Amino acid sequence: MATFLYRLGRVSFRKRHWFLLLWAAVLAVAVFGAAKAPAAPKDSFSIPGTESQKAFDLLDERFPDSGSSDGATARLVFVAPDGQKITAAGNKAAIEHTVKELADGSQVQSALDPFTTHAVSKDGTTAYATVNYTKSNSELTDATTTALKDAAQDARDSGLTVEIGGDALQSMEMSSSSELIGVAVAAVVLLIAFGSIVAAGLSLLTALFGIGTGVAIITALASTIGFSSTTTTLALMLGLAVGIDYALFVLSRYRSERMEGRDPEEAVGRAVGTAGSAVVFAGLTVIIALVGLSVVGIGMLTKMGLAAAFTVLIAVLIALTLLPALIGFFPKAVMPRSVRKQAKKGKPAETPAHGAHSSEKPRLSTRWARFVIRRPLLVLLFGVVALGTCAVPALDLQLGNPGDESKPTSTTERRAYDDLSKAFGPGFNGPLTVVVDAKGADDPKGAATTVVEDLEATDGVVSVTKPMFNKAGDTAVLTVTPSTAPSSTETKDLVHTIRDEADGIKAGTGADMLVSGNTAVNIDMADKVTGAILPYLALVVGLAFLLLMVVFRSVLVPLKAALGFLLSVCASLGVIVAVFQWGWLADLLGVQTVGPISSMMPIFLIGVVFGLAMDYEVFLVTRMREAYVHGDRPGQAIVSGFRHSGKVVVAAAVIMMSVFAGFIGMSESTIKMMGLGLASAVFFDAFLVRMTIIPALLALLGDKAWWLPRWLQKILPNVDVEGEKLNRAVESAQGAGSDDAEREPSRV
Repeated sequence: MATFLYRLGRVSFRKRHWFLLLWAAVLAVAVFGAAKAPAAPKDSFSIPGTESQKAFDLLDERFPDSGSSDGATARLVFVAPDGQKITAAGNKAAIEHTVKELADGSQVQSALDPFTTHAVSKDGTTAYATVNYTKSNSELTDATTTALKDAAQDARDSGLTVEIGGDALQSMEMSSSSELIGVAVAAVVLLIAFGSIVAAGLSLLTALFGIGTGVAIITALASTIGFSSTTTTLALMLGLAVGIDYALFVLSRYRSERMEGRDPEEAVGRAVGTAGSAVVFAGLTVIIALVGLSVVGIGMLTKMGLAAAFTVLIAVLIALTLLPALIGFFPKAVMPRSVRKQAKKGKPAETPAHGAHSSEKPRLSTRWARFVIRRPLLVLLFGVVALGTCAVPALDLQLGNPGDESKPTSTTERRAYDDLSKAFGPGFNGPLTVVVDAKGADDPKGAATTVVEDLEATDGVVSVTKPMFNKAGDTAVLTVTPSTAPSSTETKDLVHTIRDEADGIKAGTGADMLVSGNTAVNIDMADKVTGAILPYLALVVGLAFLLLMVVFRSVLVPLKAALGFLLSVCASLGVIVAVFQWGWLADLLGVQTVGPISSMMPIFLIGVVFGLAMDYEVFLVTRMREAYVHGDRPGQAIVSGFRHSGKVVVAAAVIMMSVFAGFIGMSESTIKMMGLGLASAVFFDAFLVRMTIIPALLALLGDKAWWLPRWLQKILPNVDVEGEKLNRAVESAQGAGSDDAEREPSRV
C-alpha cells in the first residue's frame, strides 16, 4: 500500500493543476446538484420493534383521519394575577380573544379554547390552550411564530401571565457562532504548530473543502436515498475533526521529509506513502464505527452514521490527492519560518540524520516520553487510577430524554412547564397514551371499560380519560396522567407496570393494550440504546482490533488501543453523570436542572470519540512502529514517535477540545452535555491514554509489544504502513538510476 500511495502522492504533485481542477469540478457539480435537488424529507423518528412504535403504527392505521401527527404544537399557559381566578370575566374574555386570534392564523389546524375543553386547574388559577399546526416546527414560517408570540403578548397586556410550551418555538441551538469560534481556534493552533500561515491555511482549507463536498453530495442525494435535513449534523462535526487531523499528519510528514534534505516531489511521495497509509487505516476505523451505528436499530442514527462515514471517506481522499497537489503550489511556503529564513540566507535546512538529535534542544513531548520510559509503572498507575476515578459516576448512569424541564428558567418553555406542573401536578407534562386494540374482543366497549378501571386502580396514576373510539369501533385511545414527572424513575416503573398488566387484559377481554406517548417513547429509546451499547462496542472494537492488528502486525498493541478507548469513554461518561445527573459543578457550567442523561449520548459519544481516538493511536504509534522496524530499541522507538508525532497529536487534540468546549456555553441541555462529554473525552484519550498509558505499557512490554504469532504472520497481509518496503523500492530505483547515469558516456 505504501508504494501505491507514494506513486499517488507524486502524481498528485506533478499533475497538481489537473487534480485541483478535478476536485473543483466535483465540488461545483455537488453544489449545483444540492441547489437543484428537491427539498430533503422532513425528519421522521421511529424506533422499530418497540411497543410505543407499534402503538403509533396502529393509530395511523385505525385513525387515518385524526390529522397529521407530525404537525407542531403550541401550548399557551395562562396564569391569573394573584388573588384572581382565571375564570373571571375579564381574564376569560382575554383568553377567548387570544384563542380566536390564533385560530384565524396561517398554518393553524386548530386552537382549542380551555373553557370548552375543561383545561382549567382545580384551584381556578391556571388554564392552557392547545394550538395544533399543519406543519412541523422546522416548517413554520416566521409570520406564524411571530403571530403566536404577539397573541401571547396581547394576553400579557391584559394582566395575565402567559408562557408558551410545546415544540412550535423549539429550534436546535447549534448556532454557526460556535462553529466559527471552533474554526478560529483551529487556525490559531495550526499557526502555532506549523509556524506558517500557508501550512495552517492548507490544513483548514482542505478540511472545509472536504466538509463542503461531502455535505453537498449528501444534500443532492437526500431526497433519493431518504436522508433528512438533520442527517448531516454528525458529518459536519466529524468531517471538520478528521479533515484537520489528516491534513496535519500528512503535512507534518512532508515537512519532516523536506528537512531531511529531500526535494519537494520526493518528500510529498514519501509523506503520502507513510503518513497517508496511517490516514487510510485511521479513516477505515472511523468508518467502521460510524457504519456500526446501524446496530442500534434507530433509523435516524443509522442515516447520520452513514452520512458521516461518507464525509470521512471524502476527507481521506482529499488528504491523499488534493493536499499533495496544493503542496505542489507552495512547496517552500509550508515550511517553518525559521527554515525559510535559513533558505534565504543560503544555509542548509536539513535536520541531523536519524538518531543524531542529541545536539538539539528536546521538545516537551520528547522530554515527556523519556520520563515515561524511565518510570513506566508509576505513569501507568497514575493514568489508570485517574481515569478509573473519573469513570466511577458512570456506574450510576440513567438514560432518558431531557425535555423542557432541563431548559433554563429564562426560556418561556421552561416557565410553561413549571406553571403546568404547579397547577396540574408533575405528571401532567408527561401523559401516557394507551391504545386498546379490541378488534379481537367480543365486547370492545366492555374491554375499554375494563382497561380504564384497571388503570385507575394502578398506583402512580392520577387520572384516566374516557376512551375515544375510532369509526369502526374496534380501537380506543385514552390518556393516563402519572403522579410523577416524565423523566423520573417512578414514571418509568409505572410504564413497565402498565405493560405488565396487558397480559391480564388480553386474557380477560381478548383486547391488546399498548402504551405510547412521548414519555413512553423516551423510555423505549433509552432501553433500546442501553441494550445496543454492548453489541455496538463488541462490533466496533472487534473489527478495529483486526484492522489495527494488520496495521501494526502485533496482538498487544491493538488490544491496549481498544482497552484505552474504553477507559476514556467510561471516564467521559462519568464526567457527564457527575455534572448533569448528580449536579457537581452544575452552577459553574450553567446546568439549571439535573436528571437523566440523554439516551443518545453514550452511542453518540462512542462513535465520535472512537474515530478521534483511533486517529491519535495510528498517528502516534505508526511512528513508533516505523522507528522500531528501522532498528531502534523499544524505548528509543517510543521517544522517536513522540518526537515526530507528539506535537501533531497535541495540536489535533487541542483543536477538537476547543471546538467541543464551545458547545458548553449553549443554553440547550443536550448540546451542553454533548460539548462537555466530547471535550473531556478528547482530553482523556489524547493526553491520559495515548500519551501516558500507551507509551508506559509499550515501555513495560519492550520487544514483546510487537509480538505476532508466526501463523498470524503468514495469514495477515503486510500493508507496510511503516514504509520499509517503500524505502527499499525507492533506494533500488535510485540505485538503478545512478548506474544508468554512470554507463551513459560509454553509449554515446
